[in-house]
Amino acid sequence: MATPYIIAADEIIDESIVTRSRFICYLTPCSSAEHAKAFIKELQALHPQANHHCYAFIAGRSENSQLYGFSDDGEPSGTAGKPMLAMLMGSGIGELCAVVVRYFGGTKLGPGGLQRAYGGSVKQALALLPTKLKIPMVRKTLACQYTQVNDVLYFLEQLGGEVIQQDYNENVHLTLALPEEKLEDFQQHLQTLSSGQLQLKAITP
Repeated sequence: MATPYIIAADEIIDESIVTRSRFICYLTPCSSAEHAKAFIKELQALHPQANHHCYAFIAGRSENSQLYGFSDDGEPSGTAGKPMLAMLMGSGIGELCAVVVRYFGGTKLGPGGLQRAYGGSVKQALALLPTKLKIPMVRKTLACQYTQVNDVLYFLEQLGGEVIQQDYNENVHLTLALPEEKLEDFQQHLQTLSSGQLQLKAITP
């Protein structure tokens, strides 16, 4: 079951200077790999003169290791993307993309220095990032009597759900969005209300 998790509420830009090199970190909400790659292309167009556009992203929950990606973009292997990803995964924030744009300042930092610079750039930006709670929702349909509608809507509101669509014909047909973790509670309320007659149904294409 998908429980609520923390995601970014906005974008953040934060800049730091390390031994005359500029590191500009961009954090943005990101719900897919395609979304992350489109954002990276935007920044490559915005900073065409930069030496590197390194990135890391998580397209799902922060602990979901199936939905991530990273790139060193020409920096020595393991010195940029991996430390950036480690910061994202350690933050507990899901659906997030970090891009660090580097303008080389003339002094090489070495592998350890690069890892600290890229990881530190993301860590610094994360401290400024506003967040919010994402509640995974599921959609279901429900047919009920006119006499039952008020009770159904009351239970729905109590559990943080909402009505997507309602059709009033012989019966009332509702399309509902419910927090996934509250689905069983809502079904139990319906069964109590209707002696087992009311059943949530999957939405058919």
